[in-house]
Amino acid sequence: AQRVDLPTYAFQRRRYWLDAPAPATDSAAATGLGLGSVEHPLLGAAVELAGAEGLLLTGRLSLRTHPWLADHAVAGAVLLPGTAFVELTVRAGDQVGCDVVEELALQTPLIMPETEDVQLQLMVGEPDETGRRSLTVYSRVGDASADTDWTCHATGVLAVGGSPASASA
Repeated sequence: AQRVDLPTYAFQRRRYWLDAPAPATDSAAATGLGLGSVEHPLLGAAVELAGAEGLLLTGRLSLRTHPWLADHAVAGAVLLPGTAFVELTVRAGDQVGCDVVEELALQTPLIMPETEDVQLQLMVGEPDETGRRSLTVYSRVGDASADTDWTCHATGVLAVGGSPASASA
């Protein structure tokens, strides 16, 4: 070990702490793991499914990293707002080239725990013969083990729409 000079008195204005390395950004960390970046505040990475045209989007939510979620409390429980599910669905559609959310059924509220993270997964299925894709939103609390079940919060259908001119007519 190397010897280091210590401060000689308490008011000497010299710093002796080691500088911590800068944390990697979510997109850089995702790319380093072989995952695709999604550039979205609620999602961290995208995984193209091998042997299929499906996509898996993942993210992690918590009241610590997303404090604005605490503003959406119902009967004392903090819930992920329904509009967040719509936003996640629209982003999933953008990732796979679908610009229309044909259907979105919210099934189970996503209750945000006070201290733990929530793992989030959006599964986008393969396109059918009409180009529609199924979508399912799942979560589980914390760093749950593999035997912890995922909870299904929403299901939906994504589609490729017509031109913007025909949509406004």
